[in-house]
Amino acid sequence: MSDAEDIDDIREQKKEKLAESVGSPGEPIHVDSEAHLEEILEDSHLVLVDFYADWCGPCKMLEPTVEEIAAETDAAVAKVDIDALQNLAREYQVQGVPTLYLFADGEVADRMVGVQDKGTLVKKIEANA
Repeated sequence: MSDAEDIDDIREQKKEKLAESVGSPGEPIHVDSEAHLEEILEDSHLVLVDFYADWCGPCKMLEPTVEEIAAETDAAVAKVDIDALQNLAREYQVQGVPTLYLFADGEVADRMVGVQDKGTLVKKIEANA
């Protein structure tokens, strides 16, 4: 095997492992550590990260939209509980929730604070596809 084939095999194995950890495709991935988020960013071309809190009203309003984005787009959707992962929230300078980050190939493509409508999020995802 060539190095490129080896890399492709490794990527496929990681994608399968990630899919298993999610439960079923099209659902948001609940991030449980900084390393877990890094793994998601490495394994997926596009990742929408929702920094939220259980006590946040606007976060609850945004939740159905985030779930629809996960089900209807090719982007992986990750949810980060800012209370459980305070260091991660601090690293990404989350000062208000909800805060959404869109990553393309592991790099920040966009940052949004507050409730966003589905159309806006889909357009931003499609623009970075």
